[in-house]
Amino acid sequence: MTPGSPRPGVPTRPTRPARPERFEGDLRVVSLGGGHGLAASLSALRRLTTELTGVVTVADNGGSSGRLREELGGLPPGDLRMALAALCGDDEWGRTWAGILQHRFSGDGPLRDHAVGNLLIAAIWDQLGDHVAGLDLVGDLLGAQGRVLPMASVPLDIEADVHLSSAPDRMTVVRGQVQVAQVDGQVISVRLDPGDPPACAEAVEAVRSADWVVVGPGSWFTSVMPTLLVPGLRDALLATPAKRVLVLNLTEQHGETEGLSPTDHLEVLAAHAPDLRLDAVIADTSLVDPRGTLESTARALGGQLFVSDVATSPGSDQHDPARLAAAFGHVMRQA
Repeated sequence: MTPGSPRPGVPTRPTRPARPERFEGDLRVVSLGGGHGLAASLSALRRLTTELTGVVTVADNGGSSGRLREELGGLPPGDLRMALAALCGDDEWGRTWAGILQHRFSGDGPLRDHAVGNLLIAAIWDQLGDHVAGLDLVGDLLGAQGRVLPMASVPLDIEADVHLSSAPDRMTVVRGQVQVAQVDGQVISVRLDPGDPPACAEAVEAVRSADWVVVGPGSWFTSVMPTLLVPGLRDALLATPAKRVLVLNLTEQHGETEGLSPTDHLEVLAAHAPDLRLDAVIADTSLVDPRGTLESTARALGGQLFVSDVATSPGSDQHDPARLAAAFGHVMRQA
């Protein structure tokens, strides 16, 4: 073996690619949400523009994020980590770092189920004392094709008014993102605690200066609606000259939105953000009803309905990034 050559069975260190060129005229796009839904939008949108910002909910109270939030007192890093991983490129460097960020420890010790990316983000925050600077530093390390920002500067909790299956005749308050997502009953509405949290200033500026703002897909009550309930961010969304596109989920979500139709999802949005007007709604072909209810509801919110095959396969609850990118491209040319 020659000096410096890789040992058998040991992967070589990936070569870091140059940052993508920022072409003049790139659309400035902001995508709001959290979890797998936001990751799907960002994975699609990074194929279309380099001027991309993910604005992420910070109300997670479960798993690795919940443990770090309770122990360290900062923002829960999990949804932020997933957004950063979604912005990694499709080259060797990007795939390698996305895999590292998402890796979870096994075993029975204190590290069990912690994601490496959560620990990395928490460590950098501890060093810098600045959430935004820390996320920018992680993005630089990854070669992320865009920027990730928290929607608020403090960790939040979600409270929901719910008709529980065990007590359908009265309203019950359920607290916590995980608890609301797994509730056995019908969620009616959600709110944040604190109710008037400080919005991330950089996120507000990104929305105000955007050409397009994307809302959804994702857990409707625990990821999508919270981004519309931070007053400073909501005001920016209402005031921005950007066009607004909503991406509908592919299926109802067990517990959280069980029994809600695609039209019901739009009505939930209107109830939580009554002044919000849309320019476009993207729906999978499987969601369109023969009576045109979905189209008329989208039109009532100001939006044109765009129908396309955006699922990974028929019946899937996952959006395909390439198909969703094609749908976004079509909307942004037509709307």
